[in-house]
Amino acid sequence: MSAGVRNYAIVTAAYWGFTLTDGALRMLVLLHFFRLGYSPFTLALLFLLYEAAGVLANLIGGWLATRFGIARMLAVGLATQIAGFLLLSAMSPDWAAALSVVWVVLAQGICGVAKDLTKTASKSAIKLTAGEASGRLFRWVAWFTGSKNAMKGVGFFLGGLLLDLLGFRGALWAMAAGLAVVLAGVVLSLPPLMGKAKASKSARELFAKNPGVNLLAAARVFLFGARDVWFVVGLPVFLYAAGWTFTMVGGFLALWTIGYGVVQAAAPAAVRRSADGLSAEVPAARAWALGLAAIPALLAVALWAGVWRPDLVLVVGLSLFGVAFAVNSSLHSYLILAYAGSEKAAEDVGFYYAANAAGRFAGTLLSGLLMAWGGIFACLLGSAAMLAACFVVTLLLPRAVPEPRKRGEAAPAHAVTEPSSF
Repeated sequence: MSAGVRNYAIVTAAYWGFTLTDGALRMLVLLHFFRLGYSPFTLALLFLLYEAAGVLANLIGGWLATRFGIARMLAVGLATQIAGFLLLSAMSPDWAAALSVVWVVLAQGICGVAKDLTKTASKSAIKLTAGEASGRLFRWVAWFTGSKNAMKGVGFFLGGLLLDLLGFRGALWAMAAGLAVVLAGVVLSLPPLMGKAKASKSARELFAKNPGVNLLAAARVFLFGARDVWFVVGLPVFLYAAGWTFTMVGGFLALWTIGYGVVQAAAPAAVRRSADGLSAEVPAARAWALGLAAIPALLAVALWAGVWRPDLVLVVGLSLFGVAFAVNSSLHSYLILAYAGSEKAAEDVGFYYAANAAGRFAGTLLSGLLMAWGGIFACLLGSAAMLAACFVVTLLLPRAVPEPRKRGEAAPAHAVTEPSSF
């Protein structure tokens, strides 16, 4: 086994362990506090700092990973998640509701930092380990993201199971212990300086990305906001109000996420490849974004028309949404690494996933607001509008990567210049 394959396997296994606990945490918090009587909007508030923290964590995490090494930042992310679990477990049931909400939001914020430090480090490692073999980067990215999301779906189920078996505090302690084992494996197995390079020296240099990275980051904001606007609060609350049990709701969300991960892993088979890695993949991203936007719009029309058993119509329609969303997400995850520079891949990936976190934040907030204002119908319309914006941005994606140049050197005549608006 080559060193690249070995390191890829270690990073993937570590991120599996992290994602398993991350998915379980979401279900633990959602089900535990819904059972305590928290409103849908309050539940959305519990996750806001978790998502908002990811914006800064990705930007700084990419810079730190470039400066100190990807393996070190992966270890820091895992350790931060353990700290968040322990802090959340210290919450007392005797506290006032306001204090409990503040405590959970802060602990969730720490876990949000951990998630995006770990994600940035892990996906940056793929850029280094995949090498230059034709098609390997797309296959490795697809397998990594697909298997990770399938593991997150298993985590949703695990969270409900641990809540029943061990209770809220016991479940958090068990997950912290399991993650400590993963952390030890990373520290002992990966070279600590993997991915270390000369980091950007100024904020202007850090944000001065090529057009592909900037535009793809903008598209990512709308893509993931369009998912979370119905996924985080709207759909679970709607299904529960329609007579579904907690087990049924959690089971569907788990199956949706697992299926989404399976499709992600298989996405390379559904997309025609090009020799340069962009000329076929960029048009594919545009086509899949347009098709995805049509699904929530049609579902909203069906609900407005008073379709029979709207809960079943939503389950079927959003399952189709999951297939198209998985291909879109896999294409984006590949394209960011195709556009990213090799020397500072961690910084480019961190910038991109900061946009991803911003989209999740917006989607989470809108999920609570739109659900309270217009129910699941409003959530679907919000999703369709965000996906339409995503499609418009993908129309501007370049179909070639600008040639790298030294600081102060003029861009080649055939290179794509960076637009000032991004």
